[in-house]
Amino acid sequence: MAKKKSSSQEDLAEAESDLAHQKLVRSQQQLIICRNKHWRYISSFHGPWLQLPPEVIETLANINYNTPRPRPIDPAVFFDLVKIRRLVDDAIDLAVRAASGVASLNQQSIPGLHQAAALGLGFGFRPGSQTKLSPERKHRMRKDATHKLGKAYRLDEIACSVSTMQSASALEEVASLVLQRSPDDGDAKYVHFFHEKIPSRQLAECTSLQPLDEAIHENPSDPEPLRTRGIVRIFKEDFQGAVADFTESLRLHRLRQATHRYAGRGAEAEQQVAQRSSRRAEDVILKEEEHPSSLESQLLFQRAGVYLTMACQHVEAAFPDGSPQVPEADSDGDQASSPLPPEVVEARQHVRQNAKRALRDYMTYLSHFEYSPDLPLDIAEDFARKVNFVVNGVRVPRHNTKSGSPVGNDEKATQKPHRIYVLSDLFAPSPPPDLPPYPITDLASLRSHQAPPPVHSAVTTETLTYHPLLADALHALLLCHCLIQTSAKELLRHAYMVARLARLADGYPAFQASRSPARADWVEVLRAGGNWIQLAGAWDDLCAPAPVPVLHPNGSSPLHHLQQQPKPALPLSDTGSELSSELKALPSLVPFSLPVETEKQRKDRLHHQIVLDALGDERVSDESSFRQAVLARQLRAEHDYQLANAVATLRAQITSGVAKGQQQHQEGGENDDDDDADDDDDHDDEGRSLEGTGELDIDGQKVTSDGNGGVVARVQGNGASRHELEKEYPVGSDRAMAVAKWVLDAPPNAGIVPGDGKKRRKRTVKKVAAPALAPGAESEKV
Repeated sequence: MAKKKSSSQEDLAEAESDLAHQKLVRSQQQLIICRNKHWRYISSFHGPWLQLPPEVIETLANINYNTPRPRPIDPAVFFDLVKIRRLVDDAIDLAVRAASGVASLNQQSIPGLHQAAALGLGFGFRPGSQTKLSPERKHRMRKDATHKLGKAYRLDEIACSVSTMQSASALEEVASLVLQRSPDDGDAKYVHFFHEKIPSRQLAECTSLQPLDEAIHENPSDPEPLRTRGIVRIFKEDFQGAVADFTESLRLHRLRQATHRYAGRGAEAEQQVAQRSSRRAEDVILKEEEHPSSLESQLLFQRAGVYLTMACQHVEAAFPDGSPQVPEADSDGDQASSPLPPEVVEARQHVRQNAKRALRDYMTYLSHFEYSPDLPLDIAEDFARKVNFVVNGVRVPRHNTKSGSPVGNDEKATQKPHRIYVLSDLFAPSPPPDLPPYPITDLASLRSHQAPPPVHSAVTTETLTYHPLLADALHALLLCHCLIQTSAKELLRHAYMVARLARLADGYPAFQASRSPARADWVEVLRAGGNWIQLAGAWDDLCAPAPVPVLHPNGSSPLHHLQQQPKPALPLSDTGSELSSELKALPSLVPFSLPVETEKQRKDRLHHQIVLDALGDERVSDESSFRQAVLARQLRAEHDYQLANAVATLRAQITSGVAKGQQQHQEGGENDDDDDADDDDDHDDEGRSLEGTGELDIDGQKVTSDGNGGVVARVQGNGASRHELEKEYPVGSDRAMAVAKWVLDAPPNAGIVPGDGKKRRKRTVKKVAAPALAPGAESEKV
């Protein structure tokens, strides 16, 4: 009996050991990374600023600040990059020195370097060893490093997270080592919260709010920990708590800004006077305490995104039975004859109200940035020339209109000031009437693979102030308008305005182009709604980068460098083409031709784009989900390609049939009038028959004409598997599907509170005319 008992205990112990071993293996296979690597919009802050020396970045930031408005990059963000790079680099130096135990990182402390120097390779070898650091001094160095990191994270935690990813591994452990000796260190707690290692894609499950609660309790007047806690609450789907944190943080920030006005408004006012008088102001170098803050734009963007998410969450509850056209409150606020369930009415009201709040915050965010439709080309060229000098290590020459600017003194003296508009004004009910037309007619010529119209020498160019989150905010603005049911005509105007601005935003010289989740969602909504607002072309075509104005090497006349990106519907090259006045003047000698994309090139390009899209999908967490994401996108891409070919073939058949009928009608016109009338009726019937019965079946895609010049596609064969896969793994995000459902199924005036239309109070958007102006400083009215 005792033997049986001991045997069972041994089996139990062995089973427990096996279970523990399996858990250990599973934990080892799981990716463990720092918490800050889970932060959203990290890709928006990638760019050259991560590799350039801090001195170069600071020089570029000052050049950007002294450039006439609208400045190429938001000065608040640019100055934050300068401070973050310096703080992070200093923290890396301290952390590495503390880890290696040496006082300074000189030649002797670098492993392998003294051997090369001893061989006479010119490294200035000096034998000797450094004094080892004491544990107390190491602790002080690490504490100083955490203080610098805490200051960097408070400036902009997304940009700081990107910068620390490029750093040494010693930086990830510095805060935890400080906490071992100083458990109450506030900076160490805040930094360790970002650097603590957790399982990948499990931030909500593996993150406690207690460290942030303690940081907020210790410094209740600091808005930055509230911002961080609000972002974490987004991951935990506590959206009401996130809104409360962002709102309180915004209140504290504005209170702090009101009591600490930055001192750079005098220099800003001088620049504005110089711009109005057509003279150049002297360059100014702001002190660190004079730098503008980007915290307000961060908080507005984050809170707007939370409001938009909350609006989308209530869409599903707005259609409980799957029947969209349920009686709803009319435009006058009167209740319909058949009342809706109270929970449905409340859900629809939540959709509209939260979308309006999101739209308000996005508009206020956009009011921090500016746009000019007619910036003088010499200003853009002067900025690019200075950037080129700095990056290549050449001292920037002093401004001289005779040598360096293509515009002479007389012409510059008589040059009119360019117009400047706040971005939020472009989306007002009455936008500026004198903007350049958009979209232009080049799109039609590109679609037909013809040469675009000649680009004339211009003296002005369109430009705007860039912000890393600007593209996402612009497209999220369109999603908000979809939820508040803005009319198709008004939404079309806003969409063209977003495309106009998106094509101008490039982030030069600090940032690189990044993916925008809101843009992907907007494209999905357009696809689901069948382009109900009647855009003139594909969204990628409308947002293609604008022509970059460049000059001849001798600086005589401006040209336009056409930047074209490869599109699924257009066989264009990646490099684009450069048109000069000489080439346009000699069309017979240098004919214009666009390279035709081969089938293999098309598939390779699509595969590359599909893999990038799948990697950017937040739902991809392992190899299986990645394969599903790739397969779903591949089936959709092939379906779209086959459908586009089928539509083009059917339209060609309809066009040829109508042309043939017209030709027969003209030939029959030689007969008498009665026969002519009979033939006219017959040919009309024949044309309608062609349009009504035209049908093609290409690779399982049955495409027919609707009889009114439109085309209807019915998916068969492989299409069924595609729809089944999309149900299991939809390509679009939950937000995109919610907005699309609202666009397709919501009745008119859904979610309007009864009586809201009778007493409607006009809301005003707080405008910030110049991003770099001090709060309360007067801005130039253009």
